[in-house]
Amino acid sequence: MKLQSRLTLVWVASLVVVALALAFGLSPSPAESAVLVGFGGMLVTPQSLAALAQGFNAAFLRGFESVPSTYQQVAMVIPSTSDAENYGWMKDIPGMREWVGQRVINNLEASTAQLKNKTWEHAIGVNRDNIEDDKLGIYSNLFAMQGEIVARHPDDLVWGLLPDGFTTKGFDGQYFFDADHVSHDRDGKETSWSNTGGGSGAPWFLMDLGRAYMKPLIFQNRRKAAFRPPKIDDESVQKENTYIYAADARYNAGFGFHQLAYGAKVALDATAYEAARVKLAGQFRPDGSPLGVTGTHLVVGPSNEAKARELLEADRNASGATNVWRGTAKLIVSPWLA
Repeated sequence: MKLQSRLTLVWVASLVVVALALAFGLSPSPAESAVLVGFGGMLVTPQSLAALAQGFNAAFLRGFESVPSTYQQVAMVIPSTSDAENYGWMKDIPGMREWVGQRVINNLEASTAQLKNKTWEHAIGVNRDNIEDDKLGIYSNLFAMQGEIVARHPDDLVWGLLPDGFTTKGFDGQYFFDADHVSHDRDGKETSWSNTGGGSGAPWFLMDLGRAYMKPLIFQNRRKAAFRPPKIDDESVQKENTYIYAADARYNAGFGFHQLAYGAKVALDATAYEAARVKLAGQFRPDGSPLGVTGTHLVVGPSNEAKARELLEADRNASGATNVWRGTAKLIVSPWLA
């Protein structure tokens, strides 16, 4: 049954209740008396508000469920149970060793690396007069748009982090894309490692997204988004004659494993792409064993899409020679990037 039909039935039923009460000399309750306020239009009662909330929630969900979220492509989802989570465990762990003598225990490093959750909200006010006058035609699409906005927000957060990685510090105290991260060489000696190609143009990124449990970025989920309808006596109605239909959630996004991502702003060509692949692959654990990182996905914005497709999909390069980089990575084109 459509929303307006349900509300009409509620309105008629409420009138019958009031009429019977008056006929038998009874005084209607405050809730029943409220129907008289809306006589000739939409009736503002707890029942009509509940029916209205159902319709608005359905529209919200229609918009929410229409969004194909993509942030999971580059971010690992971490369930959160507190106001913040610690990430001291994001350190290099040595590889397997022959068991000779006692075990070598790899303890989690004590660290202040922490990501705090944030609370997010989106609210739409519906004037009480519009409810009474049954002027609700615009609200179905409006709440569908609200659902889409709320559903897309994690994408906004996660993808929005990438361009900021050149000037924002990660959990190791360096910029996420930096020239002097601490790493190791084949002999296990500590060395400086770069995951950036510099430049000043549109950014592009080569990433290892082949692990389900490890990604370059983090989406930390404390409380999923929920639609929250008002009550008939909410303070907003008393003060502003407005019913507030809100959605809220609690989560945050942050930088994760810099070892899995390379970022640059130089022109995207075969030379720069090769340098990125070499850098990602040239990482070793403290015991000298390879980290096994490889560039599985090339992430670009619309301005670099043509160059990226030429690199990864063309049979031959610009000079007519065989394109050796064809099919070496999958392409992700993100509208959040330039």
